[in-house]
Amino acid sequence: MKTLAIILLFSAFAFTGKAQTASKKSTADQEITKQIVNIACGECQFKMKGKSCDLAIRIDGKSYFVDGKNIDDFGDAHGKHGFCNAVSKAEVSGKIVNNRFKASNIRLLSK
Repeated sequence: MKTLAIILLFSAFAFTGKAQTASKKSTADQEITKQIVNIACGECQFKMKGKSCDLAIRIDGKSYFVDGKNIDDFGDAHGKHGFCNAVSKAEVSGKIVNNRFKASNIRLLSK
C-alpha cells in the first residue's frame, strides 16, 4: 500500500513538471510580419539593461534587443535624430526568440 501511494505521489509531480515545461516552449518563438513598432536605442530610450548602445524595438509595451541589424546601420545613433536621442517608427519582420528580435527586415518610416 505504501509503495502504491509513493508511486502515485511521484507520478503527480512528474505530470505537473511536464505541463509547466510544455507551456514555456509554446510561447518561445513568435513570428512578426510587417508590424509597425517603436525603434530606438534600448539602453538610452527604452531603459533596458545592457553594456553599450544597442538597437531595440518595442512591441505592445515590451522591449526586445535586435539581432541581425546594428544601431548604426540607419545613420549616426548619437546624431540629433539618432536612435540614442529619439524614438522612431519602423515596419519590421522577423521572429522573437529567447526574448530577442531576430530581424529579417527593418524599414524606417518617415515622420
